[in-house]
Amino acid sequence: MSSRSVSLTSTFLLLAAGGVAACDNDNETQEGFYCADANGTVVDEDYCDDDDNNNGGGVGVAPLFFIWHSSSYRSGYPVGSRLPPGGSRFAYNDRAARSSFGLPSTGRISNGTVKTSVVGKGGSGTSGKSGKSGG
Repeated sequence: MSSRSVSLTSTFLLLAAGGVAACDNDNETQEGFYCADANGTVVDEDYCDDDDNNNGGGVGVAPLFFIWHSSSYRSGYPVGSRLPPGGSRFAYNDRAARSSFGLPSTGRISNGTVKTSVVGKGGSGTSGKSGKSGG
């Protein structure tokens, strides 16, 4: 009888440990990042490389290219494809937004980059205008 109770206790402890581990994984979110235009069409990541002296281009202070991100973005969207709806974007040269997602504050970010545990970190909104409010 005592071996049965030890077996049941061990089984319960293993199930409880598995449940805690599963709950712990729910707190980790993966976020995918892509260089894309204002419409969410993937472009070559060199356009979002702010180390290449204006390669990202722009009109005045409004950039033409953005870093788009979403937990629904998987890796592998080719140049020219449209990203699924639901993503957000920030200006490719927004150093604060890059850093808040754990990305390098400058330089090139490869299309399809996936970062884990970015929950609670936020970048600038989806307006695409760094340092300006919409209007």
